[in-house]
Amino acid sequence: MAKILHIDDDIELGDMLCQYLQGEGFEAEHCPSPVEGLKKLEAGSYNLVILDVMMPEQSGLDTLKAIRAKMNIPVIMLTAKGDNIDRIIGLELGSDDYVPKPCMPREIVARVRAVLRRISEPTNPNQSLELGPLVVNPGKRKVILDGQDIDLTSAEFNLLTLLVRQAGQVVSKETLSEEGLGKKLERFDRSVDVHLSNIRNKLGLSGESPSALVLHTIRGKGYQLSLV
Repeated sequence: MAKILHIDDDIELGDMLCQYLQGEGFEAEHCPSPVEGLKKLEAGSYNLVILDVMMPEQSGLDTLKAIRAKMNIPVIMLTAKGDNIDRIIGLELGSDDYVPKPCMPREIVARVRAVLRRISEPTNPNQSLELGPLVVNPGKRKVILDGQDIDLTSAEFNLLTLLVRQAGQVVSKETLSEEGLGKKLERFDRSVDVHLSNIRNKLGLSGESPSALVLHTIRGKGYQLSLV
């Protein structure tokens, strides 16, 4: 049974959502304080965090930053409807998905299941994918570049794995969104672009340092990862 922590100062919403999650077979706990929520994450073993952006004690974005400094647990952000800036910043900081508020509990449960499914799909733990200096192990969900471990969020890992599996080919944004993020690509949705920008930075593909890998943006078509 997956254990979920919902960090949100809205107690009524938190209680309702946790009851709904429990009814869907999850173990869910609500915490109205982001500071206390961080302590719970450090002390307990949770599988996923649902995190509100707007909180008076400490913003959800600052809380996400603190989470990412210590762990790679999947995080779904709850953002104000139409607030694209918070969504983009959240993705840049390492959130795996976002749901605009007000939202239906059913939609949140669907997103939770999609994220958890992507990180628990059965794979051969001994089978690694290699592309030049890059090694991706889907079973262990581990990425090594030039002998160094690279920390990726679950969404970033899924997208990178798709690109490595189809190295040298153009992978459409629709495919990346549906297979990597578990949702249909919507108009003006920049989730894929932001996650891949994070991947570029973490793999050192954005700077001036030479790399054996290149991640091309193919305008109007998608992305292509290949050796130089």
